[in-house]
Amino acid sequence: MTDAARIAIVDDHELMALAVQGVVAAAEGLTFARHAPTVDGIVRHILDADLVLLDLSLRDGTEPGRNVAALRDWGAEVLVLTSAENPYLVREASRTEALGIVRKSAPQDVLVAAITAATRGEHVPSTEWASALDTDPLLRAAPLTAREREVLALYASGLGAKEVGATLFVSENTVNDHLRRIRSVYHQLGRPAATKVELYQRGIEDGYMPAPRRD
Repeated sequence: MTDAARIAIVDDHELMALAVQGVVAAAEGLTFARHAPTVDGIVRHILDADLVLLDLSLRDGTEPGRNVAALRDWGAEVLVLTSAENPYLVREASRTEALGIVRKSAPQDVLVAAITAATRGEHVPSTEWASALDTDPLLRAAPLTAREREVLALYASGLGAKEVGATLFVSENTVNDHLRRIRSVYHQLGRPAATKVELYQRGIEDGYMPAPRRD
């Protein structure tokens, strides 16, 4: 059908990709375009999909922000599929230009309805997305600039001020100025961040960096 919306899938679990492919192929108005285990594997080709179903947690280590941006730059809309196993990644996905976040375990009719709505450019409401927005710590986080959040995440993850500066192409003094401002903001909020450990804790609390994964 020439008018059918083209659907691609990015998922590194072969069985899940095949299952979703079957759902797409059986749905009216949709046609399966392609499957790849990584976003790079999709976008290296000429645009041949209107919508990409993106697995939230890919094993190549890429995160939703980067993946959604790459797919949008490629020219496709994005609908995120999740098992809801990682709240940090779900929150990150909710901040992207993805049209929605849907559970992989959703009933087939719900999944098809979500995909169909997304092909029309409509946002797809779901309990996962609503919960992510409702509990997003960035809505109540310390008011740090984008650069300050970068400095906090790098420094609190273990880098020294000089290493952070080299990573961001700024001077060590500039990094220390950012750190003083960050500590001052947290002090004014009544949330001490005098040590690197406390900065690490604040970064996790405010969603500026991921919590440690539990294997």
